Parts: sequence; C-alpha cells; structure tokens
Amino acid sequence: MPQTPEEESLGSLVAQASSHISALIRSEIELAKAEFRFDAKRVGTAVGMFAAAAFMAHLCLILASFTIAYALAQVLPNWLAFLIVTVFYLLVAGLAVLFGVRRLKGLAGMKRTARSIKGLKEIATPDEQERLPTPAPDREPVTRDGT
Repeated sequence: MPQTPEEESLGSLVAQASSHISALIRSEIELAKAEFRFDAKRVGTAVGMFAAAAFMAHLCLILASFTIAYALAQVLPNWLAFLIVTVFYLLVAGLAVLFGVRRLKGLAGMKRTARSIKGLKEIATPDEQERLPTPAPDREPVTRDGT
C-alpha cells in the first residue's frame, strides 16, 4: 500500500528531491547543448558563405574579369573596360557578404537556457536582501576616493 505524503520519511523525501534536482540539471545541460549545436550550425553556414563569397570573388576577379575587360575594350578605352569589370565583381562580392551577415543576425544566443537558469536562481535564492551582510555599526563605508 503506497504511503501518503504525511507518512513518508524525511530520508525518502530528501532522496526524491535529490533525484529531481539531478534530473533538472541534466535537462538544463541538454537544453544548453541543443541550443549551442543549433547556433554553431548557423555560424558554420555563415562562415561557409563568407568563404564561398571570398573564393568566388577571387576567381571571378582573376579569370572572368580579363575576358570581359578585353571584350569591352573593343568598344571602350582599356582603363574604362577594366574599371567596369572591377566594380561589377565588387558588387557581387558585397552581396554575398550581405547575405552572410543576415544569416548571423538570426542567432538565438541560448535565450531559453539563460531564462531557465535565471528562474532556477530566483527559486534557489528567493530573498537576496536577507542574505547580504550588513556593515558593522562601528565602521564607516569606504568610498571610491578612499575617504
């Protein structure tokens, strides 16, 4: 026959509380790991986009720019043809960087874990004012200037 809460011993209540606290801590750690993995994946994707943008800009600048510039040089002066090609590829690289930055702005930053831990801290220390030591009446508090 199961015991009622009034009949349970203090030892069994402490054991239950201990197991519940252990389970809660394990759950918090798992939540933090999951949020970290999610954010790390997004950062990895953004870094990959930055790397791809740099590589593409480099290759395009070296290979395609000469071809296009020589084609434009048939109608325009050589310096103007090369300038047009350079500006075009800089715009393409800038767009790739912009997309990478937009991906980084969506990071969650482990907000749920921080909120949950803050709630646990408030439960563990309900009244912070009672725990602060009071200064001794025979001493003056020290200020920043040392007086």
